Amino acid sequence: MAFTSSELAERTLQRRAVEAAIWGIPAVNYDAMYQAMVRDAKGGFNQVIYWSRPSDWKNQTLTPNTDALYLMPFINTKEVGPMVLEIPPADEGTIVGTVMDCWQIALEDVGAAGVDKGKGGKYLTLPPAYRGIAPPEYIVLPSNNYEGYALLRSIPKSGSEADIAKAVAYLKRVKLYPLWTAGNPPQTTFLDVNDVVFDANIPYDQRFFEALDRIVQVEPWLERDRVMIDILKSIGIEKGKRFVPDAKTVDILKAAVQEAHAWLATRYESAFEPFYPGTHWFFPADPEMVDAVATSFKTTNTYPIDSRGTTYYYAFSSVKHMGVGQYYLFVTRDKSGHILNGGKSYRLVVPPKVPVKQYWSATAYDFATHALIRNVDWASRSSLTPGLKMNAEGSTDIYFAPKAPGGKQSNWIPTKPGVRFEVLFRLYGPEKAVFDKTWRLPDIEEVAADQAQQAA
Repeated sequence: MAFTSSELAERTLQRRAVEAAIWGIPAVNYDAMYQAMVRDAKGGFNQVIYWSRPSDWKNQTLTPNTDALYLMPFINTKEVGPMVLEIPPADEGTIVGTVMDCWQIALEDVGAAGVDKGKGGKYLTLPPAYRGIAPPEYIVLPSNNYEGYALLRSIPKSGSEADIAKAVAYLKRVKLYPLWTAGNPPQTTFLDVNDVVFDANIPYDQRFFEALDRIVQVEPWLERDRVMIDILKSIGIEKGKRFVPDAKTVDILKAAVQEAHAWLATRYESAFEPFYPGTHWFFPADPEMVDAVATSFKTTNTYPIDSRGTTYYYAFSSVKHMGVGQYYLFVTRDKSGHILNGGKSYRLVVPPKVPVKQYWSATAYDFATHALIRNVDWASRSSLTPGLKMNAEGSTDIYFAPKAPGGKQSNWIPTKPGVRFEVLFRLYGPEKAVFDKTWRLPDIEEVAADQAQQAA
């Protein structure tokens, strides 16, 4: 089949834009969060946003944890040089988290499951090609990028008001300041975003490529990504030049990023083996991706762009040492293999003696956005939930339905008719029985609404 020169140009633009979207999604995901910080929190670099309560639906990041208290320092070393992130010792609380660059590559885990092992520490993020000598008392994190952030979680001992207040007071002991001010560091700026709609959903339209252009303009090219220089140039993104696509190019780019989105959604549901044979729970990263994160993509002969794109399509953040501080299991379908429908009723039976040192939780998300379902009263139930009811043998029934089963509101996660949803089961401080699968999480089962009422 013969194509005209203009048809060939358009087809090439479309193909390259699809691949650019899959490749660039971690950075666009990061940029969406930073833009939300600027727009919704009125903040900026080298400041910290935090949630003063466990998140509700207004936290529109991807698959957020609604049982811990989030704090997110956004770091930029370009103008101020090395930045210090001080993590307090685990005396009056616990911090779990990771420092990352703008590609969401883990520089290091911090806190109880990190390098400091709960003793507290000063983590020093260095700019690219930094030539100075870092003081010996710092945990040094060389970065190939100027921008980055940390996702930190302050873990409350329970969901009580008193324990939440203690977790907030503890997280405010975190400090962020330039190294050159270490002798007399300025007070860290904390911005509470609990009561604002923090909209960090990835934009699958022209804004996607505008975000990608912002990263290209401010960050050095990484050696591993040099092949993308000409590919991006062919779609109008080039370092040192304005990104000003014409109307026809905008239409092609929009169609391309929507195609990439559809492909990622399909891969998300089909590319991962069941965690337990015969069930629908899965850990959504393949061994190559886990290794790439742990080694900062330095392993030769592998560069799992597809797996990385899939990961940052549904979530944000990475963990340097997966399975040490936390572990995640996802499910998008019920025991019968049907999609989870927000208009129906379901039950998850959490077996007794969940093998965790800290807590477990189940959280429902809107499958279309992978963010919390909008305008629901809460999104999760966990072992920290006040009033959570256990069965006589120690198991716990968690219900997903538009209406609460009678007498079981403390065990109910609301859903919305017309909204397909997914569930993330978190295990904080996972123990051996999680990984050798001697403790097994069963599939979610659909139950009739009247059966849910009778079970109550």
